[in-house]
Amino acid sequence: MLIGLGNLANLVEGKLLGQADLQCNGANPPEDAVLGEVTMLDLPSRASVLQNSDAIAVITSEEIEGIDMAQILVDHPHDAFAAAVKLFRPPISNTSDAAGVSPKAQIADSAEIHPTATVGDKVVIGERTRIHPGVVIMPETVIGADCVIYPNVTIYEYTQISDRVTIHAGSTLGANGFGYRQENGRHLPAAQLGYVCIEADVEIGASATIDRGSYGATTIGEGTKIDNQVMIAHNCKIGKHNLICSQVGIAGSSRTGDYVVLAGQVGLKDHITLGDHTIVGAQAGVMDDCKGNEIYLGSPATPQREQMQIMAVERRLPEMRREMKLLRRELNQLKHERSDLQTDTASSNQCPKVA
Repeated sequence: MLIGLGNLANLVEGKLLGQADLQCNGANPPEDAVLGEVTMLDLPSRASVLQNSDAIAVITSEEIEGIDMAQILVDHPHDAFAAAVKLFRPPISNTSDAAGVSPKAQIADSAEIHPTATVGDKVVIGERTRIHPGVVIMPETVIGADCVIYPNVTIYEYTQISDRVTIHAGSTLGANGFGYRQENGRHLPAAQLGYVCIEADVEIGASATIDRGSYGATTIGEGTKIDNQVMIAHNCKIGKHNLICSQVGIAGSSRTGDYVVLAGQVGLKDHITLGDHTIVGAQAGVMDDCKGNEIYLGSPATPQREQMQIMAVERRLPEMRREMKLLRRELNQLKHERSDLQTDTASSNQCPKVA
């Protein structure tokens, strides 16, 4: 749909700085926004993120100098942006549909859909894609050509899946992210209005979960392979040709470059970035950004050379403890001998009594 910026400003109860008749066709965060879309800036101090954005307008709380886009000034940018996102991606009713294909879905003639699968309104499924028993595909989802969706996969609304993607049994794409705000002592859900975008030639293992973004996309890059029981949180951007092994957990808004390898049970803290060709060893806990072309081990994860030095010292700890106990005994013995010597010296230096 299209809406003029003037009408959009009225909808979010904001003040427009720019052309009222300029047409807007979507809403996304700065890094996801394309030409014709509106974006949001929650903190004026982060205005630099707008420099490379293709958005035509920004919803913000204060006027920003030096940017080439219209501005809509509001008191509460998150609330206003949520209203804009809902305008372009309306929330889908949570009523449960019966198994079968909606008459409003667009299914390629060569696609195969099992009778027990559920395909919602306005779902698009490409050529030669196979949908197995018990799969649930919610409305407005787009699935490309030559995909295989194995039994009991759940794909939430607005998910975008490109060509030649394989999703194994029991995985869930597009569930709400784990985001809450606290008001009056209660945890209230933050906006979960985004979606999941899976690029071409991705394979997702069994019982993996990939959460939708808060406003924009959680993205899995082309050619990435994800093992069983992996958790990828909201707003993450996974690069191309990553290898993500079993039971990896990636917290929200993290980013990985291309050809990153995360071994089994690796954990990534939120809002960190891993450079291209980063390798993280099994059970490592990554707490900070990692530059590319390096191996990281341990928790907190450090470069391999540094971690090997730490491990070498750790292996010597029992020996060092024995040496420390021996040195303490020797030191105590020396103290005792010195004390006895001082006592003897003091006695010999006393003046003799005169009769």
